[in-house]
This record gives sequence, structure tokens and C-alpha cells, in this order.
Amino acid sequence: MIILYSDKRLIGYQFDSRIRLPTWRSNPLELSLPDNTFKHINDTGIKSLTRNPLRSFGIFLLTALVLVALLAPYLAPHDPKQTGIPYQLPSSEHILGTNDLGQDVFSELIYGTRVSLTIGFLAGIISIIIGVTVGVFAGYFRGWTEELLMGVTDVFLLIPGLPLMIILTAYLNASMWNIILVVGLLWWCSTARLVHSRVLQVREMQFIESTRALGYSDLYIISRHVLVNTKDIIYAKFSLAVASAMLSEASLSFLGLGDPLNISWGEMIHFAFSRGGFANDMWWWYLPPGLMICITVLAFIMLTMERRKTSKILELI
Repeated sequence: MIILYSDKRLIGYQFDSRIRLPTWRSNPLELSLPDNTFKHINDTGIKSLTRNPLRSFGIFLLTALVLVALLAPYLAPHDPKQTGIPYQLPSSEHILGTNDLGQDVFSELIYGTRVSLTIGFLAGIISIIIGVTVGVFAGYFRGWTEELLMGVTDVFLLIPGLPLMIILTAYLNASMWNIILVVGLLWWCSTARLVHSRVLQVREMQFIESTRALGYSDLYIISRHVLVNTKDIIYAKFSLAVASAMLSEASLSFLGLGDPLNISWGEMIHFAFSRGGFANDMWWWYLPPGLMICITVLAFIMLTMERRKTSKILELI
């Protein structure tokens, strides 16, 4: 349930059959909520996790991955940069064996979690900020603003993303921050399109018109009402943006365009491919990072699998 406020007066809400209806006061723009409304809202949030096991499992996986990334120095049995005997088979000392330099693959895998998640989250944040800003301003202000912003979006959509990403990354210095910047600046277009469509719907609703009539500024309406009613799209697109950013980084690293000083899962696959891991069937070198990429991407996709709820906007009298 989304409650829509104008100053301290409730001027609209989304209807949910599990929450009691508000009662009208003398002023039709003022509603009073039942005392147990917020208890119902909290119960609904808890039940949504138990009723959607896929989403709960995705949250569990991502929480575990974040903990691994944060506790990498304590979980890794060896220094990932320490060299030793190369091409060792998995053993009690080296759980996933060693690579061509004698570095422990399991320790690299743990530290790679930190690098891959960092690139995914930061690039996803950049793409979401750009996409939401473009979509909201284009959908709310319309006119020449919409034509300009959506025109730029269409141009970016026409350009193949991966080839442009390869060109920009090859032109810039190979570093983790350049990869974050390139990926974040190229994967915002679909977010802008979806947010733009939702804002076009929200801006025509009666509670938005009522808020305008009360004299509130456009920025106030956007921040307090428009963004609130697009947050479901923003959350879903952020999850997908992080997953896409991680896949993009893995693709660039596999092509040799990653940062060799910060070993990610994609870099591990690249070195396994270029230094005989694939040719000699050293599965312990290339298979674990590939599985971790798949598991992480699936975990982010699971976050978007929230049960759809039938709802409608109550028209104000």
C-alpha cells in the first residue's frame, strides 16, 4: 500500500483489500487512518517474503555474497597474490588448486566477489540515477524537454551497447573505475523508457492535479508523489542493472579489457582461457568463477519476482 501525502494531509492512496479503508473527515482532502494501519503494513511486508520463496532465496544469496565480500580477508585461506607451485590439483591446502602462477584459486574467488559486486553495484547506481532522472523529467514536464531527452535516449538505444563498451574501455586506461563509468553511462536507456511511461500515467492522476492546485512546486510533487509511485520499477530495474553490469564487466574482462590489478570473476576466466586452463581441462580454475557469476545474476533476478498485486488508485471526490 502506498500512501500519498500533500503536506500533512492524506490526499490519495493505493487500495489494498487487506488494509482497512480510511475514514473521511469533513474536508474531502483529509483522511484519517485506522490505528492499526501501520501494523498491517508491517505485517504485509513480512508476509511478502514468506509467500515468495524465490525472492527470499535471492535475498539470502545476496546477503551471503555481501558478507563474503566484506569478510574476504578473514575467509580467504591464502593471500591471493602469493605465488607458489603452479597448476596444483585441488587439495586440503588449496581447495580449488592453483593457477599458472601458483596462486590459490579459492582465495582469488573470494576476493573476486568483492571486485565483481563493487563494479555491479556502482555501475548499477550510475545507470539508475541517469535513467530515472531522464525518465522523470521527460514524462513530467513533457514538451521540448520530453522530445530532447527521449530523442537522446533513442539515439543511445540505436547504438550497439557491447561494441561501444569495448571501444570506450580499450581507449581508456584499464582500471576498475573506468569500467564502472563506461558500463554505468551506457545501460540507462531501458530504465529511462520504463520510468517515462510510468510518469506519464502518474502525472495525469487526480491526486497530482489536487497537489498542483494546492500550490506545491513541481520538484516537491516529483519527490513526494511521482517517485513514490515509480519505486517498484526503480527497484526492479536496479536489480537488473546490477546483474547486467556484472555480466558486462565479465565480458570485458574475458576479452582482456579488465583491470589486471583487481582480480574479478571475469578476470579469472580470462586468465584461465589465455594461459591453458581451458585447453588442459583445469575445471577448478574456470568453472567456479563462471558458476559464481551465474548464481549472483540469478539472485538479482529473483529479487524482481515479487508477487503482482491487484491495486487501483482511489479517485478523490
